[in-house]
Amino acid sequence: MKPALPLLAALVLTVGGCSESGLSPSAERGRQVYLAQCTACHNMDPRQAGSVGPPVKGSSRELLEAKILRGDYPPGYTPKRPTKVMAPLPAVAPDIAALADYLR
Repeated sequence: MKPALPLLAALVLTVGGCSESGLSPSAERGRQVYLAQCTACHNMDPRQAGSVGPPVKGSSRELLEAKILRGDYPPGYTPKRPTKVMAPLPAVAPDIAALADYLR
């Protein structure tokens, strides 16, 4: 019975650090934010175009901060769609890093 203890401890440590989706805790938080805040315009799959918004998979933290917090683009960035439809979402500010982790 004692030899199984190290195996059980390794299993607990492995599973304990991951979410059910296999994402890090930060990326899982980002996924939750994305589903709650972004999917009204962007596709549930961030690799796909949504009804209004473009695909956002791979978006940098700099781009997310500019679009979500200020409603603009970072200097030198060429947008996928030349529209100004997206309004700033300042309530998402505390979760920008997690959202960037998820979209990475």
